[in-house]
Amino acid sequence: MSETATESRSNATEYTVSEISGALKRTVEDAFGNVRVRGEISGYRGPHSSGHAYFALKDDRARIDAVVWKTTMARLKFRPEEGMEVIASGKLTTYPGKSNYQIVIDNLEPAGAGALMALLEERKRRLQAEGLFDAGRKRRLPFMPRVIGVVTSPTGSVIRDIIHRIKDRFPLHVLVWPVRVQGDTTAKEVTAAVNGFNALTWDGPIRQPDVLIVARGGGSLEDLWGFNDEGLARAVAASGIPVISAVGHETDTTLIDFVADMRAPTPTGAAEIAVPVRADLEATLASLGARLNACASRHLERKRQAVRAAARALPSPDQLLALPRRRFDDATSRLGRGLTVNIERKRATLDRQRLTPATLSRRLNEARTLTGRDIARARAAFFAIVRERRTRFQRTSTRLSPAPIVRRQKQQADTLAALTRRQDQATARRLDRLRAALTQADRLLSTLSHKAVLARGFALVKDADGAVIKRVAELAPGAALQLEFADGNAEAIATSGGARPKLAAKSTAKAKEPGNQGSLF
Repeated sequence: MSETATESRSNATEYTVSEISGALKRTVEDAFGNVRVRGEISGYRGPHSSGHAYFALKDDRARIDAVVWKTTMARLKFRPEEGMEVIASGKLTTYPGKSNYQIVIDNLEPAGAGALMALLEERKRRLQAEGLFDAGRKRRLPFMPRVIGVVTSPTGSVIRDIIHRIKDRFPLHVLVWPVRVQGDTTAKEVTAAVNGFNALTWDGPIRQPDVLIVARGGGSLEDLWGFNDEGLARAVAASGIPVISAVGHETDTTLIDFVADMRAPTPTGAAEIAVPVRADLEATLASLGARLNACASRHLERKRQAVRAAARALPSPDQLLALPRRRFDDATSRLGRGLTVNIERKRATLDRQRLTPATLSRRLNEARTLTGRDIARARAAFFAIVRERRTRFQRTSTRLSPAPIVRRQKQQADTLAALTRRQDQATARRLDRLRAALTQADRLLSTLSHKAVLARGFALVKDADGAVIKRVAELAPGAALQLEFADGNAEAIATSGGARPKLAAKSTAKAKEPGNQGSLF
């Protein structure tokens, strides 16, 4: 029996591990070269650093590893997500390093509309949790935009409907960014269009639009799936330009409808939302202009009536000026008498003062006497201080050294010199003030002297006793008069008295002038 066992073992074909693994790999790949597998994605963590994705497909009873190469990941219509039920197309192969088998996926699609809706709901919940659907973050559309940007297909009926509606309502500049609105590249192209419009500047060769319209006609869920892309939704939410979503018909709902600033039921409705009706604006403007003109007219009329009413209540100019005129007339009548009285008062004050050179000389002598007395007092005080200091010096001389004495003597000498200078300066200032006062008084005496008046052509009339004659009523017929002129005296005789006296001059006198109340001869 032992020999038989040895022969049986020797008759079996021997394989290396690599050979058996290679044989299994070829067998599996030949038998399952193209398969479609339905299952739930498990263990998906996103693409590896190399760009490949590794995960598993499972159902309630089995599990199979899956791999999606980097080139295939770029061609997928949507990205795999954990827990998503999909249909994977590819081929089975083995991985000798772990002695297991896996499916190399060439195409991946959701397992029916239900899976797409579940994926859409999952994205909606995630974006809503981030606050991208909040109404507070959405911007208001400009009332009257200047430029509108449209992201849609350039060959479909959608762009024609939008341009036609804008032209009918409010013609303005429309920028079209052509994209494919169906297919694998829809999301990428629309995202690039939204970002491209936002990259434009207000003062560039192509002005940045004021509003963006992302539009597409109706279709099935699969046809509109590109507008449910999460990257596109985030680009619309981050757009600095207000975005109107007009994808599909009113019953169609995509992910960008929730993040856009405004959702339109149709592309035509988006055009109506974006621009106002020009005819309505013109009618409203005309109505407001008419109302403004009517209001302005009524306001002016009310102001005119108020002015007329105020004018009736106001007094006339003659009534307003009557009292000031009366006061002016009274002041004019009192002005002559006031001037005469003021002159008499000034003359009386001048007579009382009796400013003469003798008076000024007496005051100057008094000032000199006071100055001399002050100088004598200062000198006496100085000598008294000297005597006091000399006494103190004699008392303390025994305790003082020669150096402090010399220093103190020098200080006292400086003080004495300063006092002497101050005395001389004070005396000079006092004499200057007195001299200026005397000069001013002399100037005032010359100004107030009657000789200055005589030099202007007047004469001073005196009686025989030398008293000044001030009025005609003081003259008596035949009275001897003395006339003092600027260059000498003359004698005259009054021929009559009373209101119009006549004077007879015995020497040279001024000729008769109109207005004199007497005559000289």
